[in-house]
Order: sequence, then structure tokens, then C-alpha cells
Amino acid sequence: MLTAFARAFKTPDLRKKLLFTFGIIVLYRLGAHIPVPGVNYENVQQCVKQAQQGNNNLLGLMDMFSGGALLQITIFALGIMPYITASIILQLLTVVIPRLEALKKEGQSGQAKITQYTRYLTVALAILQGTGLVATAKSGALFSGCSVASQIVPDQSIFTIIVMVITMTAGTALVMWLGELVTDRGVGNGMSILMFISIAAGFPGSLWAIKESGKLAKGWIEFGTVILIGFVMVALVVFVEQAQRRIPVQYAKRMIGRRSYGGTSTYIPLKVNQAGVIPVIFASSLLYIPILIVQFAGNSTSGWSAWIQQHLVDGKPIHTVIYFFLIVFFAFFYVAISFNPEEVADNMKKYGGFIPGIRAGRPTAEYLSYVLNRITWPGSLYLGLIALVPTMALAGFGGANANFPFGGTSILIIVGVGLETVKQIESQLQQRNYEGFLR
Repeated sequence: MLTAFARAFKTPDLRKKLLFTFGIIVLYRLGAHIPVPGVNYENVQQCVKQAQQGNNNLLGLMDMFSGGALLQITIFALGIMPYITASIILQLLTVVIPRLEALKKEGQSGQAKITQYTRYLTVALAILQGTGLVATAKSGALFSGCSVASQIVPDQSIFTIIVMVITMTAGTALVMWLGELVTDRGVGNGMSILMFISIAAGFPGSLWAIKESGKLAKGWIEFGTVILIGFVMVALVVFVEQAQRRIPVQYAKRMIGRRSYGGTSTYIPLKVNQAGVIPVIFASSLLYIPILIVQFAGNSTSGWSAWIQQHLVDGKPIHTVIYFFLIVFFAFFYVAISFNPEEVADNMKKYGGFIPGIRAGRPTAEYLSYVLNRITWPGSLYLGLIALVPTMALAGFGGANANFPFGGTSILIIVGVGLETVKQIESQLQQRNYEGFLR
């Protein structure tokens, strides 16, 4: 990987793209430290320090995707989470709404319209999430237990709240535009790169917090243990993410005029983890809803509220079991809506392709569905185990440290984006340094 980056900087075109990408990253990180107008920054810092010492961070997932900007209540507080949510919603609606499905089949023009719809939905979700964040911060529920939580927004007038929501929405739109600039003029997928940077930005602070709070050899033993766990997890994730089942496909020869077409052999790559990190995000978001309701209800002592606070928080056995089964369920659900075996079989039949030993048409679709179900089982179980690593790690450290950085979601995203970006750099290097038969 380091060799690929070194060669990329020696190529003028790639060097410009890499420097442009680094410039966008710097702007993104600067925006993550500019407070929203109307916020008392000193009180926010005091509450953030207290929140980092606890185990039940309600908005931990969104804060991770924003690079720590959400709890700091900055102009990029919402980060790219509204765009991710909008993309997932439109991908799900494509299966349900025939109009969107027709646009998807139109090629580049249809995809451009879907992208435009994603932008509109992103802005709408940013307004909703920004309003919710401001309301939570104003009521003091954002940092429950902090003595100055209710003083984060000193001026609680309608005008101040509207300005805060507009600022956060504009920040989300700017982040979306920066991501698209990286995709067009930089290296890799812009949104994925910004997501990668947001998650990686919290690693140094979390690792140092583990070292400072450690008790064995001034924390260095805990620090080394976490680093070792991280390397093992990265190796496991790389191994599984690269694993795929290759289904061979043979195309029959066709005579068109005097020329012969087809007769080639290829394969359909089915990844073991076909769903990616989406099931983990779905499961985490779904489990946050009951806790969010309890916090907005004022942590009442009623039966259902007490049961949720006792059983549906991180580290509790019931929460862990439900979380694991939700990940497995959403893995199968997302694979079912994102990969259509009947459509793949029809396309193969249309162009004269077939799987050796399998008849074209419906038998091919049934075979693809059978193989997909078999490889989704280990992929879903792998996602569930990876997502539970923070809980097991906290139990190993006595539950005292909530800053464990190598969470399942973060490792999956970082490794996946890193592998994809390096592949794109290597492919562009091969295009510029291709050695043919004549040298």
C-alpha cells in the first residue's frame, strides 16, 4: 500500500488528485471545530469531558460519523450521516417504487436523477436532525448528568434556534458538496473518504485515554493490548472482506455476419459480506430509539422506562443478544433487496450466458439464491461478532473504559474504504504504467 502511494506521488495527474483530496480533508476537519452560533463553547467542552467518562453515549454512532463534531455542536455536527441515511432510504425505495426502479435501469441519466433526489432528501433529513439536536441540547438531554447541560444554549429564542438549524443544514450541504468534489476531482469515493477521516480522527484521543486510565504499568499494558486487538481485528476484517464466492459463467459463441462473438468465460463475484456495514448501522439505530424515548420522557421511573434503562443499554445481556440477532436479520434483509437473482439470471440469458451444469432462466436464479443464502450466513455471523467486540473488550477491562476505539462499525468502514481507495490508486497507476508486448 505504501509503495502504491509513493508511486502515485511520482505521477503528476495522480499527485494533483491526491493533493486536492488532502486539501478537502483539511477543510472538512477545520469545519468540525467551528462552533455553531448561539452555543456556549465552554459549557459544551465541560459536558463533553464528563460524557467521555461514561459508558452510555446515546449519540455515539452519529458522533463517530461526524468525527466528534456532533457533541461539540459545530457547523459540521451532522456530518455525512443525513447523506448516508438518504442514500439507504432511496436504495430501499428503489425496490418498492417502480418509478425509481425505472430510473435505475436508465443508466447514467437515471442515476443522475436519483443522485439529485438523494441531495434533496439529505437537506430535508438535515433539517429534521438539526432541529432534534438543537432541541436536545436546549433541554439539557444531550448531556444527561452534566451540571451545565441546560446552559449550553443560553439564548433560547426562536430566532437563535432557527439560525442554529440553518447553520447545521448548510454545513451538511457543504460536506455533501465537498464529498462530490473529491469523487469528481480527487481519489476514491468522496463520501467514503470523509467517513474514513471522521472515524480515524477519534482514534488517537481514544487510545491515549485508554493509556491514561490504565492501571497496569502506568497504562502501557492496556494500551498495548488494545493495539494488539486492533491488529487482529483488521487482519480478520481484511480476510473476510476480500473473501468471495466466484460463480463461473460461460457465454456461448454467436455469429453476427462474418464475425464470431462470445465464447468467453467469466465469473460472478459474490462477497461473503455482501451487505457491508449497513446491518450494523440499522441495528444500532433501531436499538437507540427506545433509549431516546426514555431520555425525552425525562428518565421516568415507570415500569417500561425502568426496564429499558436496566436491559437495553450497552453491555447488558439482553441488549447484546437483541443487537446480534438484529444484525443477522438486517444482513439477510439488505442482501435480499440489493441483489436480485432473477434479474441477474435474465440478463445472463439475454446475452447467451449460462452457469456450467445449470440451465438458463429460473434454475439459474434458484441456484444463485441458494448460493447467496449459504454465504450470507457466515457473513452475517461475522458482522455480529465484529460488532460485539467493544462490549467484550469493555467487559475484559472491567467495564471501566468507554473509549475503546476499535469498534466493529469503525473497523469495517476504515478497512473497507482503505482497501477500495488503494485499489483505485493501483488501477490508475496500471493505466499510466501499462507495459505491453512492445517495449
